Amino acid sequence: MNSVRECAALFLARQLPLHLLVNNAGLAGDKGQTRQGFEMAFGVNHLGHFLLTQLLLDTLKASAPSRVVTVASRAHLMAYQGLDWPALQEATRSLTGAREYGVSKLANILFSAHLAKVLAGTGVSTYSLHPGVVDTEVWRELPGFLRPLLRLRGLLTPEEGAQTTLYCALQAPAGESGLYYDKSRIKTPSRIAQDAQLAEQLWHQSLQWVKAQS
Repeated sequence: MNSVRECAALFLARQLPLHLLVNNAGLAGDKGQTRQGFEMAFGVNHLGHFLLTQLLLDTLKASAPSRVVTVASRAHLMAYQGLDWPALQEATRSLTGAREYGVSKLANILFSAHLAKVLAGTGVSTYSLHPGVVDTEVWRELPGFLRPLLRLRGLLTPEEGAQTTLYCALQAPAGESGLYYDKSRIKTPSRIAQDAQLAEQLWHQSLQWVKAQS
């Protein structure tokens, strides 16, 4: 979270407009906890994006029309049981970290959907998406025996994997704010990813967590 705050402060000090924020950085397969005590994937993939967006929100609104694009994943389907709140503040439990990665991607979709409600009428639109399974170093911490399995499925190049992000950044209608995309089209996420009450709960809990670490 310290590096996220430093990033935001450096940008804000330049007093530039901000028309597009792409929350893309992340990890998969790494295990343990962040320095603030959150499960590693959740802390990096959700709370990092949540905090950065919060810190830049006023600038995004002042720069409207603007967009927030959050790169999620179809891996959110693995989180069919929802959010285990105590587990989000514990070290990674699973052997591969895949289950926790799925939870973090569920959080991305819930965050983007609720952000659209928070920003309604401001000229800032939000989108989440599945980019495909892309051949990047996001997988660097994944156990070695699993990486060949990913390649058997056919990995996309980074250029191919960027296409849906670019669509959401440049072409998706502002009226589709809060929706989830796959292959540059609206895609219905899992039932739990459509839970507006859970999205609101995650939003308020995330606010408490990032404020407690300030």
